[in-house]
Amino acid sequence: MSLTAGSRPDGTRPPAAVEEPTAAVAAATVTKSVPRGAGRAGKVPFRVRLRRDRALILMTLPVIVLLLIFNYVPLLGNVVAFQDYDPYASSNGATAIFHSPWVGVEQFSRMIDDPLFWGAAKNTIVLFVLQLVLFFPIPIALALVINSVIRPRVRAVAQAIMYLPHFFSWVLVVTVFQQIFGGAGIIAQTLENHGWSGFDLMTNASVFKYMVIAQAVWKDAGWGIIVFLAALAAVSTDLYEAAAMDGAGRWRRMWHVTLPALRPVVALLLVLRVGDALSVGFEQFLLQRNAVGAGASEVLDTYVWNIGIQNGDFSYAAAAGLAKGVIGVCLVLGANKVAHLLGEQGVYKK
Repeated sequence: MSLTAGSRPDGTRPPAAVEEPTAAVAAATVTKSVPRGAGRAGKVPFRVRLRRDRALILMTLPVIVLLLIFNYVPLLGNVVAFQDYDPYASSNGATAIFHSPWVGVEQFSRMIDDPLFWGAAKNTIVLFVLQLVLFFPIPIALALVINSVIRPRVRAVAQAIMYLPHFFSWVLVVTVFQQIFGGAGIIAQTLENHGWSGFDLMTNASVFKYMVIAQAVWKDAGWGIIVFLAALAAVSTDLYEAAAMDGAGRWRRMWHVTLPALRPVVALLLVLRVGDALSVGFEQFLLQRNAVGAGASEVLDTYVWNIGIQNGDFSYAAAAGLAKGVIGVCLVLGANKVAHLLGEQGVYKK
């Protein structure tokens, strides 16, 4: 008995082999699984993301509305910087804009020729540099100290104590410093009771800039700690263990593991701080203006308030505020460019 090709000795044929799916079939299967309208790069279509993230969008919608009302709509009022604005030219201040005469850049020319403006700008820049040198590194150092504490309860208590002053108003902060460093404060009275001459640092114009930095450190250093502690929490413990296995001590682990992990956050906050260089504070300086005089406490924010609110020169105050905002934007862009050159992301990517 002759056997045909592919047959078994008993004359039956083996089952057909299961063929492997071809590349065309696999590609067709993948194509069917991709939503219609997706790009070649695999991006999810806008309507799909909108339906997927509708809960998050609804949660952020109130914040967006508040941001538009209180931050972006008031920008339209900067038009009065190019006018001789008269709030009494109409029945209300909003429609008075359309009845006020246009003066072009006259308000900016006044600002350039005003020595009081340049005095306020000088104080602002000096205070910014001092805050950048004396205040900015303190939250980083405190975060490193708290992160090195092993006991979680001690760490939580220390963080709560440092964070608590952030909720105090500037009125309370200035009052506390007045009760400690003022002429009738605890330190001055203690020295006088022991035969020493007292002092009053709160009215000393020469040390005022250092006092406001000390107030800012006590009030807001705890707030900055949170950001750096969050960055430190993202550092893998395997890096510390590997460094310890290689013989690195505590200081070398901090230098080669901890600080590089904080570098992107430090760069981001530094860019934002440089952009906010001309806004060193308002309420803090306004509360202490009468104690040390305008020569030491006048900054751009208080200068704009004094010109616009007290003197009623709204157009000139708007011009000064607009110039400060434009310079702040330029500083953000410049600092972000420097961050890119140093290899950091900054506020936005390239």
